[in-house]
Amino acid sequence: MKFSEAWLREWVAPKLDTQQLAEQLTMAGLEVDSVTPIAGGFSGVVVAEVLSVEPHPDADKLRVCKVSTGADQPLQIVCGAPNVSAGMRAPLAMLGGRIGDMKIKPAKLRGVESSGMLCSARELGLSDEHQGLMDLPPDAPIGADLRRYLGLDDTAIEVDLTPNRGDCLGILGMAREVGALTGTDVSEPVIAAVDATIETEFPVNVTAPEACPRYLGRVIRGVDQNVATPLWMQEKLRRSGMRSLGPVVDVTNYVLLELGQPMHAFDLAHLSGAIEVRYARPGEQLTLLDERTIELDTETLLICDQQKPLALAGVMGGIDSGISPATEDLFLEVAFFTPFCIAGRARRYGLTTDSSHRFERGVDPDLQRRAMERATSLLLDLVGGEAGPVTEVLAREHLPVKTPIALRRARIERLLGFVPADDQVEDILSRLGVALSANQDGWAATPPTYRFDLTIEADLIEEVGRVFGYNRLPISTTQGQLTMRPVPEAATPLERIKALLVDRDYQEVITYSFVESELAGAFSPGEQAVALANPISSEMSVMRTSLWPGLINTLRYNLARQQGRVRIFESGLKFIQQRTEIKQDRYLSGLVVGERYPEQWDAPRQAVDFFDLKGDVETLLSGSGLAAVFQAASHPALHPGQSAVIKVDDRTVGWLGCIHPELARKYEIPNKTCLFELELDILLKRRVPTFEKISRFPSIRRDLAYVVSAEIPTAELCNAISSQAGPLLQDLLVFDVYQGEGIETGLKSVAFGLILQETSRTLTDADVDSVTNGITSQLERQFSATLRE
Repeated sequence: MKFSEAWLREWVAPKLDTQQLAEQLTMAGLEVDSVTPIAGGFSGVVVAEVLSVEPHPDADKLRVCKVSTGADQPLQIVCGAPNVSAGMRAPLAMLGGRIGDMKIKPAKLRGVESSGMLCSARELGLSDEHQGLMDLPPDAPIGADLRRYLGLDDTAIEVDLTPNRGDCLGILGMAREVGALTGTDVSEPVIAAVDATIETEFPVNVTAPEACPRYLGRVIRGVDQNVATPLWMQEKLRRSGMRSLGPVVDVTNYVLLELGQPMHAFDLAHLSGAIEVRYARPGEQLTLLDERTIELDTETLLICDQQKPLALAGVMGGIDSGISPATEDLFLEVAFFTPFCIAGRARRYGLTTDSSHRFERGVDPDLQRRAMERATSLLLDLVGGEAGPVTEVLAREHLPVKTPIALRRARIERLLGFVPADDQVEDILSRLGVALSANQDGWAATPPTYRFDLTIEADLIEEVGRVFGYNRLPISTTQGQLTMRPVPEAATPLERIKALLVDRDYQEVITYSFVESELAGAFSPGEQAVALANPISSEMSVMRTSLWPGLINTLRYNLARQQGRVRIFESGLKFIQQRTEIKQDRYLSGLVVGERYPEQWDAPRQAVDFFDLKGDVETLLSGSGLAAVFQAASHPALHPGQSAVIKVDDRTVGWLGCIHPELARKYEIPNKTCLFELELDILLKRRVPTFEKISRFPSIRRDLAYVVSAEIPTAELCNAISSQAGPLLQDLLVFDVYQGEGIETGLKSVAFGLILQETSRTLTDADVDSVTNGITSQLERQFSATLRE
């Protein structure tokens, strides 16, 4: 927000100089970016009238002018400005005056004497305009000091407002803020209602009241576009970073800067039937004031008539209904748009406008009538005409409602470490426009409609501390109440899981929750991603449906920097769109690629593989006391022959495997890249160990080898053996898997070690034989297995 200090002081006049004012604003959270003079350094420049203009006898582009400064004799000035003409009034640098470091002296230009210098606005540091002399109003007093006449002893203050302070995007808001900070009364101009002198109205229909709860329109007939905008208004606009664009547009911009309320004026002759506020229809287009034609999407709010779109609501008008020099009748509009419905729409079309900047942050929903009357009054004074009645469409149920917030003294002390006196708190909040009602614990505080950022108790306490002055808060030792919280025995801390992975040579990474749409689809093709309404970039356009895309991007970043061995993990949320809700689940994911061990002399170089990753996952699961089952299964992002689903209690809790070759080729990563993904909640719920008495009787081991089809997973054999052996089986080991000489093609030999033990007696050979014979029979029936001798 850039504004003129002199303009601000018309509203509020604190007893502070410019530097003190800037410091106080900054300390209150409204950081002042710059304080700059609104004019260059010059002296001895007066208002002069050009009496006559003659050609230079020896130069085609120069003119010899007679100029009056109010003295008895006119001055002769040689000037090369193309717009110099008899009767105009312009700035004249007198002899002895200065413009910057240049002192004005008598000179001869191509043999003709010149006793001064007629100036352009750029030469005086007033603007970048340099096409000719600065044209002053016809009533500018001849001989008057230009700096005093234009009030150029002023500064432009630019404040970098945070997004929550949209209420300060106008002189009104800044004046309220300065008044609250300094305890100075704010002198707001009286804005009286303008009576209608004609009965002309233009119908308004709002079909999207949730996006536009309040819309006001007014017809003004018979305006004169040939008049010039008054110099005082041009100067206030210029000092706030805007240039003059004609009286009608200047008035709407002036109201925007003064009150913080965007407005727009349409050429009434180009409107058909009625105004309609609605969302865009498929295929609609709009040519904007900057002459760009855009294709509209159905989430864009429009101002239309009955035939065509007229403007992007809250952003920019269209060229077809814009004001032109031929405009005689106006339709003036002002509205309140719900911030959520405007946010991001301008950037979606590559636009950034003063209107969208304000509507996105929130405009006072009670300001529209006041802005309409202010603009009408200014327009009638400037361009004349007759005003019709104000047409208002109001959906009060969709307007923001401010409810009382409980503000407690105890909470103020807890957050600030200090409680100002009650009268100080009440004075601060009252100056901020907060309505207070005292109670036993503190106050019930109702924020004003223009403060969208005051929604909870902490917001009010922040305001108390901010206005009181953070630098004035007493210094005290920080105290805190520590509460011992029970740690459930059945819970595994997330830090323990992370430490376990770090112990296995992993490194934790944190990646964005936003990923590229194509990348999200590649790793979760069956999931519907949540699209962002206002993405930072196309590479961050959707919420992640898996943590793998972030890990893949991290891998690619490291590979590009010659880091061939990567072992990383991340814990976080993934987001799945389910009808009208967003499902958020916590997951732990990991990625490994490169050599199994860091490079060293004592171990051969071996690439990490599926089973290395499976071992890491088994360690995680066993650390939580979980008995997991790994089953070969197909995942669209994993290698068809090197992927498995992880199940606990017959429920799928994760996946692991090597990346699919097509994805490896597409994203230029190694084929041996291995990934895992686990539900985090299943890891955090540890099974509590229970006591079991150790048998004092000896255990017996029996080794059995079976020949089965090579297609049968060893895990299924283990499950069958455990089920058949019953409680006598204390442990089951797989100590050999063999294919080769002596074993037919398509078969394999799997050797098991069975540890058998009874808790009440010593097992006999008959007991053991009964168990082993039962196992053999079961494997023969279920898998056509044969016992290998």
